[in-house]
Amino acid sequence: MLSVEALGVDILRALLARFDLAVEQVADAATIPGSFWGDEEAGLLGHTLYVRADTPVHSALHEAGHFVCMDDARRQGLDTNAGGDYDEENAVCYWQILASDLLDGMNRARMCADMDAWGYSFRLGSAAAWFEQDAEDAREWLDAAGLIDTDRDTIHYRLRR
Repeated sequence: MLSVEALGVDILRALLARFDLAVEQVADAATIPGSFWGDEEAGLLGHTLYVRADTPVHSALHEAGHFVCMDDARRQGLDTNAGGDYDEENAVCYWQILASDLLDGMNRARMCADMDAWGYSFRLGSAAAWFEQDAEDAREWLDAAGLIDTDRDTIHYRLRR
């Protein structure tokens, strides 16, 4: 899996700053503040995403996707558990795959492979198959929230309100 260290934290910072999300890197082996899963998984507290050098990029983008997809009320009280329902979780997964194309050194194919390696579970057996063949509901959710352009399958640089 591609790590934040291998990608470069500044590449991640540059993208997520466009969503008013700061990225703070903590010391190697330190506990990551706001991490729901623990270990090397990214954490969210307020408008800050916390990562370590060994944090997988897919984890960082997944938590960033939660930040983007949640409404303002949840974002204001954000502390570790992003919450959300089934439809929002699917939208977050779709968003993180789209967002991977915006990072030098990452792309949709790599993101899907890393999601599969981590253990994301999709009905069609892989993140790529889900994204390409079974994610219409996630696309529609993101479109209705004003977060993507479905004609070009690209991200709008805005947060859900």
